[in-house]
Amino acid sequence: MLQTLRTYWTTALLCLLIVYFGFHALTGERGILSTGERDKALSQRQAELEALTRERVELETRARLLRDESVSADLLDERARALLGFADPRDYVIREGS
Repeated sequence: MLQTLRTYWTTALLCLLIVYFGFHALTGERGILSTGERDKALSQRQAELEALTRERVELETRARLLRDESVSADLLDERARALLGFADPRDYVIREGS
């Protein structure tokens, strides 16, 4: 009797392990049933990557214009005024009301 319980005990344990891992393979964080969520997250991350890529290209272009070899006078003037908080007397200042 004890010998048969031992064989059933190991079989039952193996069956429980199979059920446990099967359940998590289906419903876990990276399971088969969560592919929709992963696809949605992937599309969001791709959109974020595209926006960051565009921003990087714009910043690289602005940085290239500020280098010594090709300083853009307008861009340099704009940045200096923005950083120092100065305005030319001939500038028109348009304030946004709150």
